Amino acid sequence: MKKLLSLMAISAICTQLTFAQTLTTNGGAPVGDNQNSKTVGNNGQVLLEDIHLIEKLAAFDRERIPERVVHARGAGAYGEFVAAADFSEVTKAKIFSAKGKITPLFVRMSTVVHQAGSPETYRDPRGFAVKFYTEEGNYDLVGNNLPVFFIRDAIKFPDMVHAFKPSPVTNEASHPRRVFDFFSNVPEATHMLTWLFSDYGTPANFREMNASGVHAFKWVNNKGEVTYVKYTWKSQQGERNLTQTEANAIQATQTEHATMDLFNHIKEGKFPKWDLYVQLLKAEDFAKLDFNPLDVTKIWPEAIAKLHLAGTMTLNKNVENYFQEVEQAAFAPGNLVPGIEASEDKLLQGRLFSYFDTQRHRLGGNFQQLPVNASKVPTNNYNQNGYMSMKKHDFGDINYQPSTNRPEVKEDTKFKYSVSTFDQVATAQAKISKPNDFKQAGELYRSFSKKDQDNLIANLSGALKVVGSPVIVAKMISYFYQADREYGMRLAKELNLSRETLENSLSNLKK
Repeated sequence: MKKLLSLMAISAICTQLTFAQTLTTNGGAPVGDNQNSKTVGNNGQVLLEDIHLIEKLAAFDRERIPERVVHARGAGAYGEFVAAADFSEVTKAKIFSAKGKITPLFVRMSTVVHQAGSPETYRDPRGFAVKFYTEEGNYDLVGNNLPVFFIRDAIKFPDMVHAFKPSPVTNEASHPRRVFDFFSNVPEATHMLTWLFSDYGTPANFREMNASGVHAFKWVNNKGEVTYVKYTWKSQQGERNLTQTEANAIQATQTEHATMDLFNHIKEGKFPKWDLYVQLLKAEDFAKLDFNPLDVTKIWPEAIAKLHLAGTMTLNKNVENYFQEVEQAAFAPGNLVPGIEASEDKLLQGRLFSYFDTQRHRLGGNFQQLPVNASKVPTNNYNQNGYMSMKKHDFGDINYQPSTNRPEVKEDTKFKYSVSTFDQVATAQAKISKPNDFKQAGELYRSFSKKDQDNLIANLSGALKVVGSPVIVAKMISYFYQADREYGMRLAKELNLSRETLENSLSNLKK
């Protein structure tokens, strides 16, 4: 009898669970059967009038949106930024206006080159994008774990990505033959390649890596005075990288180790933290340097621009829906707030267009209305309509500005852009002044420990061995040799290349 009562109780509970909520269509209509299509008799054709079936299949067919061209695989989390000091002397950005000021944020960390399903152990830069929900709109600080980049001009970006992406013939991704064929013609990449083929190219996870805004930006104060700034994130968890052997071992059993590491630590209340540092330079100091400080292939040595603590970021909340919050999160260097402007960096100037453009392609023209991308303060403009517009327009018949009937809606001159002055007015298409392509790459090599140097040589020579073109290999070694003699000589030795062979290959190239 007790067993029967127990079974009845379980049955009652199951019945309650089953009917606690009614399944509906997207329009809210109740669904009578979600297991069987409507057919002509039990064994006849399926009817087109089965609206629930059609809607379910149509929704499924459209679940996937275009994959990001770069940064396709990533993890995300929410958190907050607490300012460490008052920087109002150099910027009117309110996020940095008072010590202790708290700003909510969302972060997405990612691999860069490979597709969404690829392992997170691949040798690759890691994206590090932070969306600050400030009281003056969203500010996106979009960077990488490495402090420099491969190229300095956006016009090369599509070609560089094509070289990394799968072959249009074989569909094989990131083959050294294609990668180094491109970079053998891009000497400014020597610095970034030195970073990438060291163990910094395989971070242990997302928590234990530093990051950088990479570009220089302009900070502008209330007087209109400009100070150039670079950003550096330093992990309070410490920085840890993997050797290629360690990365291979993880890759044998896991493809998303970094994503799950971040998620699980936050779930367990072990909230990761990063300190944000800024470096500041005035334009009048640029001429004293032996490199162009707006060149994204260069760092600013701390001897030139010391680090100032700007605040601390804590990630303390996981996402609830990966697609809605991580996949649809859209970052762009052009999401700036008053007091922060783009510098004249050529790569940054191109990114100001391309990031917004790619988000409009992936997510639609109203991507900024999605909750993860939406400003926490009201938006007030006449941009309207288009696909998936959810914005409420409160202006009635007035959808233009200026207006005599609605004069209170207008721009505020205190938020005008800073003024730029130029000594010459002629346009140009030319390489930047003071390219100095190899010096910092050599300094980086010499700063590595013996173990790190050995791993760099092993990783880089391993990739160069399968290039298959003596001329490409010779050009690449010549770049590393110009960075540091020992660096180049060790690579040549690993590849069993004599000085005579290298000289002959380069001589044939000149012919």
